[in-house]
Amino acid sequence: MNFPYFDLTGKVAIITGGATGIGRGLAEGLSDAGATIVLCARRMNVLEAACQEIADRTGVPTYPHRLDITSTEEINILVKDVVEKFGHIDILINNAGVGGSEKPILKMTEEDWDTTVATDLRGIFVLTQAVAKQMVAQGKGGKVINVASIGADMIFPNMSAYCASKGGVKQLTKVMALEWVRYNIQVNAVQPGYFETPMNTNFFATEIGQKVIKKNIPMNRLGQLEDMKGLAVYLASPASNFMTGSCIIIDGGQVCW
Repeated sequence: MNFPYFDLTGKVAIITGGATGIGRGLAEGLSDAGATIVLCARRMNVLEAACQEIADRTGVPTYPHRLDITSTEEINILVKDVVEKFGHIDILINNAGVGGSEKPILKMTEEDWDTTVATDLRGIFVLTQAVAKQMVAQGKGGKVINVASIGADMIFPNMSAYCASKGGVKQLTKVMALEWVRYNIQVNAVQPGYFETPMNTNFFATEIGQKVIKKNIPMNRLGQLEDMKGLAVYLASPASNFMTGSCIIIDGGQVCW
């Protein structure tokens, strides 16, 4: 069955933090729909392996690019490099992020705060601004997907910088959406709950981790990479052309409790 409104053939997508975890699921979804994939992260060996795996499975062009999301210089190099290699940028997924120091506010340092905000909020602003300028110059619109968190709405103790940053991402998404609607650039956000990633697999396999799942997630399981694919394709494709400034929660029902 043919669904042209989900077809991403010929589109070039940049995914930050796309080699593992949630970002990998988002990248997999776009590649399944035919998009050319540019994965960005700090570890080049992991990027190269992920790109090769995606290319082998789907046959789409893939490109690894090392990026420190806190560096404006590296962001500008990325955008220039992708345009020189592929000619255009159509989709941006801002997924790179950190949980930050799990400390109560009274014990946090300014460095703790700045490190988290620089990655989870400032990095999204700087990269999206650079990519949006390119999209405007191209004159064909574009899609931006910001990965926030249910932490934008729920409170996680000892994670003030993370929650504040993700709340900022949610509001930034709406401002970007309104400012860029004139350029046919749609900007939306996803708010994941607990997803299984290489960083948390061991914890959630423990007895304590299993109790966390049963206590907080009505579906009684963690989100998996497969759970992100369809949402990624929808938000990156023509199927969502009349949708902008929205924030979609994907958490197995956690916010219902």
